[in-house]
Amino acid sequence: MNFDLAVATAVIVPFLFKLAGAIVLWILGGWLIQLGMRLLRRACGKSNLDPTVLKYLLNILAALLRVILVVAILGFFGIQTASFAALLAGVGVAIGAAWSGLLGNFAAGVFLQIFRPLSVGDFICGGGVTGTVEEIGMFVTSILAPDNVRNIVPNSKLFGDTIQNFSVHAYRRVDLVAQLDNSADVAKAIALLKQGVARVPNQTEGMAADVEILEFTERGPKLAVRPYTHTSHYWQVYFDTNRMIVEVLGENGFPVPRIPVAMAGSSVG
Repeated sequence: MNFDLAVATAVIVPFLFKLAGAIVLWILGGWLIQLGMRLLRRACGKSNLDPTVLKYLLNILAALLRVILVVAILGFFGIQTASFAALLAGVGVAIGAAWSGLLGNFAAGVFLQIFRPLSVGDFICGGGVTGTVEEIGMFVTSILAPDNVRNIVPNSKLFGDTIQNFSVHAYRRVDLVAQLDNSADVAKAIALLKQGVARVPNQTEGMAADVEILEFTERGPKLAVRPYTHTSHYWQVYFDTNRMIVEVLGENGFPVPRIPVAMAGSSVG
């Protein structure tokens, strides 16, 4: 079969020019979208808009602009956008049927914005993860754990699970215990621990810590030591109170709780 160089050149060269133009449009359009989103984010950052809703809406806007850019590039190639829109709708239905989980995550993200069980910056426990909410996206939510590990949780899992939001109220309770020996003076221990816990910093003003008998065990009475603090100071108050319990009981000669002989014998046997 004879190869007509002139015909091939007439077809390939214009196509290469169009392809190069499409690449330039994609790069330039992507840069303009990023620039526009950056300027819009900066402008909206000075307003009173909620950061959670703002990030969510900006993500949706960026995705729509990308779709418009693709349609514009296809139009540059001479492809009918009406046909492309119909094709896109058909592909969307097929993808929606195959990836129903993504649509569920998107719907859950919308409900998270409407009902607002959490916001960016809240310390929560949900979807099997505990940490600070960094971003609520269209499909997933980013949560930073206390050990500085980022967790990406699908919105449907987060919205379908029980959410504990520790940042809603002005304070939360720190639950600690102090195990006493059977021979210990309980009233004296309670009085000393109340004095000691009062010295722990960053407790909620006007909320005195609870120091009371929690339960009785074979080793002796167990005291509940419960200061109140804001979530941002939780671990500092937790560790300081634990250290205070050890120091107060040790400095005042309280005996170390002994394991009963019956319990020790059963564990050895």
